Amino acid sequence: MRLAKCARFATVNSVLSRPLTDVWHYVRDAPGTYIWLLALLVTTQWLARLSTDRRAKILAANSTNLVRLRQAPLKVLVTSIFYTTGTSWLFYLVTYTAFHAPTEHWLGTWRWLAVVAMAHIGATLVSQAYVAWEVRRGRLPETERETMDYGVSYAQAGAAAILTWRIPLPWRIPYLVAVAAFYIYGLARQRDFTALGHVCAVGIGLACSWLAP
Repeated sequence: MRLAKCARFATVNSVLSRPLTDVWHYVRDAPGTYIWLLALLVTTQWLARLSTDRRAKILAANSTNLVRLRQAPLKVLVTSIFYTTGTSWLFYLVTYTAFHAPTEHWLGTWRWLAVVAMAHIGATLVSQAYVAWEVRRGRLPETERETMDYGVSYAQAGAAAILTWRIPLPWRIPYLVAVAAFYIYGLARQRDFTALGHVCAVGIGLACSWLAP
């Protein structure tokens, strides 16, 4: 009787521990994704404890606007992806797990990092070139040169885009249509430099198919 109870307990324990093991393996095999996610959590919590003025100064110093790109381009291109506000933590947990982690599993950490870096940097430069052009033409005010521009959305768009090549046919086509439609609709609705940057990031992610194994 005692042996039967022990056997049942071992079976239940095995069933319960297996999902946890699978989750651990999923996280362990995407170290870049979840270290970045943890860094976002830390900086978000830190910013939330600061005064409004102090928080605004830190975000301005790490924004990839025209002024900061002229003053410290390499610094802000790196640090801007570690700051975000206005979106729930659950949103980033879901999107990083759905897009970044599968991409890192597939490509490996270094190639995944190359894709998100190219998407982030390329989209930032194109979108800020658009701002500079519009300011010169007088269609945007000079203050746009200092507009806040930080966050992870360009990198996320690039990761979501390159994942297209991982999805087998015939599901690849509807996935690509959904991703493209989402960001093109955003550009049609907002028509600002951020929406343009997202579309550029999608294009860069798709163009990185040569990095796929």
